Amino acid sequence: MERQVVGGILRRFRNWLPRHGAGPPQDNLGEVVKEPERAQEHCLPNFAGGQHFFEYLLVVSLKKKPSVDDYEPTITYQFPKRENLLRGQQEEEERLLGAIPLFCFPDGNEWAPLTEYPRETFSFVLTNVDGSRKIGYCRRLLPAGRGPRLPRVYCIISCIGCFGLFSKILDEVEKRHQISMAVIYPFMQGLREAAFPAPGKTVTLKSFIPDSGTEFISLTRPLDSHLEHVDFSSLLRCLSFEQILQIFASAVLERRIIFLAEGLSTLSQCIHAAAALLYPFSWAHTYIPVVPESLLATVCCPTPFMVLLVNLCEGTFLMSVGDEKDILPPKLQEDILESLGQGIKGSQTSEQINEHVSGPFVQFFVKTVGHYASYIKREANGQSHFQERAFYKALTSKANRRFVKKFVKTQLFSLFIQEAEKSKNPPAGYFQQKILEYEERKKQKKPKEKTLK
Repeated sequence: MERQVVGGILRRFRNWLPRHGAGPPQDNLGEVVKEPERAQEHCLPNFAGGQHFFEYLLVVSLKKKPSVDDYEPTITYQFPKRENLLRGQQEEEERLLGAIPLFCFPDGNEWAPLTEYPRETFSFVLTNVDGSRKIGYCRRLLPAGRGPRLPRVYCIISCIGCFGLFSKILDEVEKRHQISMAVIYPFMQGLREAAFPAPGKTVTLKSFIPDSGTEFISLTRPLDSHLEHVDFSSLLRCLSFEQILQIFASAVLERRIIFLAEGLSTLSQCIHAAAALLYPFSWAHTYIPVVPESLLATVCCPTPFMVLLVNLCEGTFLMSVGDEKDILPPKLQEDILESLGQGIKGSQTSEQINEHVSGPFVQFFVKTVGHYASYIKREANGQSHFQERAFYKALTSKANRRFVKKFVKTQLFSLFIQEAEKSKNPPAGYFQQKILEYEERKKQKKPKEKTLK
């Protein structure tokens, strides 16, 4: 019954979306869904640097089907062309390249030549059988020319999650493609030979463009790499702080969340932003920022689930469990809303906005599970054991304890602790830094409290 209800809502939403003039139907659907059997999967990882930037640059165009007044997405350009692949590698490449066109044009096949079309930047994620993920960074627009023409997509396939940086790369690809496909090759070859920079570092590429001369393109990674794959602006435009908090609460308990939107850019940005709120934990289940219409049945798979259905167009919940406001401890909910409500100044950069939104959620985890390292006991034989009961019993707040008793049973927490148990070095990174800052504030606060008494 629940499957039928969700499927009906999705179909009604698809029919409701506007179809202006000769424009394409914007019935784009995405999801972050739960599937227990995929517990080995992780969300987009952070990279120390040194990896290759990308695997492929593809151009996906709409080609008319023979004897049918219809179009289908087709790869019309590929860099690099791979040769002498082993049989297994060739089969894997064929599967990958066969799936990509659907995700570049996920909104059905009711296309027609256009004279105007707003450019869109979006991304999708493909999961391999081993649980690893490849990200498709896409720029969809009308190619240069006069008269009616069909949209085209530039798609970069990479295993690296860094959306701001790849958006800049797509800008460069788009600029060169307006001149000639031949101008793209040396730029992408230079990018392919360059090493992906470490956080806070810059890589500079030299590229020649006819009539413009030699250009130097600088690509810089944010110093705080845990937010480099996200932009919270779309989420803030679509939803209230209270709604964002309820989405976070649902994600923390690993419930299925389905997002609906008209635009691909809004859809993929909001889904990546919702997943990023879970830092330092990673979404461990099926993660599909864009669902092609032909794969819509994925959203309605015949398994029992609790779902939060989010309409980003109207800023409403089309379906909810009803307890989303009661999942998190009340005092900590107030703290998050108070921090978010302090306001974002118009002059702030996207990185500052990201920090403003992410910070309160990081503090939530600091206050609830930030003491985890003290409860990983390491034996003389090198084995480690997490003392779960003692860990949540250490919390003095009953409300916090009730929440953590549920949270420790999730894949989010289990995978995090497994990694911590395996690590031979003390915890490090941004989350640990925030834990240390919080503990230092508590130490400074105690002497003042004693003085007041």
